[in-house]
Amino acid sequence: MRGKVIDDACRVLDEEVADKSGLGGIAVKAAYGLVKGIKPGFIRQAVDHLLDEFLDAMDPFVTEAKSKNMKAGALILSDRSRMANALLAVTDRRLEGAESGAVRKTYEKLRPAAQKHVEAAAPRVAGLLDKFAG
Repeated sequence: MRGKVIDDACRVLDEEVADKSGLGGIAVKAAYGLVKGIKPGFIRQAVDHLLDEFLDAMDPFVTEAKSKNMKAGALILSDRSRMANALLAVTDRRLEGAESGAVRKTYEKLRPAAQKHVEAAAPRVAGLLDKFAG
């Protein structure tokens, strides 16, 4: 099951990056390409490494949604900012221990715009959560 979650999460990342446009999209695509180029399988490894923390960050949404008799994805779509803050808190904490200076620099450069990008990913994140938490 974990492998399927990781596969789908990687697919969501790839789709979100591919959908980006404009100057901001060019920066995101370039950074994503740089991170993917560090070593083959780096994105999958990173998703696997962060998965438990991401799931912990999403657990309050699942719990709250159940208490409201709704799907967690619907709750995420109604409060995209809260969802983005929860996920970005994980990556912010993890960045502190990042070994790669290139990854750290790239993240720091893109972090100011990350909130809007993660909020834009809410439909795919909601679908992913509903698929595996439902």
